Amino acid sequence: MNSVVTQRFIKCHDKLKEDNRIRSSRQFAMSLDYLPQSLSEILKGRRDVTIELLRKAIAKFKMNPVYIFTGDGPMFMSEDNHKSFRVLTIVTNSQDDERIVHVPVPAQAGYAGDATSPSFIQDLPSFTLPDYKYKVGTHRSFDVSGDSMEPTLFEGDKVVCSFLEPTLWESSLKDNYVYVIVTRGDVVVKRIENHLKDDKELLLLSDNGFYEPYRVSVSDIREIWYVRAKISPFLPSPQNIRNMLRDEIRDVKKTILNQSETIGDLVEKVDLLGKK
Repeated sequence: MNSVVTQRFIKCHDKLKEDNRIRSSRQFAMSLDYLPQSLSEILKGRRDVTIELLRKAIAKFKMNPVYIFTGDGPMFMSEDNHKSFRVLTIVTNSQDDERIVHVPVPAQAGYAGDATSPSFIQDLPSFTLPDYKYKVGTHRSFDVSGDSMEPTLFEGDKVVCSFLEPTLWESSLKDNYVYVIVTRGDVVVKRIENHLKDDKELLLLSDNGFYEPYRVSVSDIREIWYVRAKISPFLPSPQNIRNMLRDEIRDVKKTILNQSETIGDLVEKVDLLGKK
């Protein structure tokens, strides 16, 4: 018996024929540079669809990968809403457990562009984390560059993120949460305001007040990743911690002194009023 993913792929193939978007299964196979005989074996349930065939079918016929892999959503993606959607390449270990792919700063320009072939992704460093929440779903980590998210994130930090399906963007993106937004030309870490329902765009905000918010259209967005954790190379030294405590104590003393002076002024005014 073929897999449920293969069954959904066959349903998409049959729907294409039903809607006259393809003339025949042979034409479908040839358009994807796939052997018609091999496709026939898949359609007859004798073998499972390959990842590479799925990748080509999603790119050419806009088959919805969310439907293919989960059964949710429509069979085909909307051209308007998902013009820049890309199929993710994942990296697994020998036990087929998915690893977290890390995208360092030097690779981010290529990642945002069109260089995300399977070989590009597989050449990036990857790792695992022991927490169970990173064992479910697809996760990726990105280097933080620049100072736009200080004091929350500093250059050199790494953010560990979970992938957000494009079909969930409109309903699941939460205002003021931090996300990695991959556009056609950049990878940025920002807080967001979700205006997809009304304006088909996101407002991207920095924690550093020096940087002004700006808008990005959904048509320019390739991927969105929800930031779940950060890995920081910076750890305050004991001396720095003592300095911080000393500064806090000094500030408390200053506040108390100011309040005492204010109370003293009030007492003097009350005494003067009493004498009158």
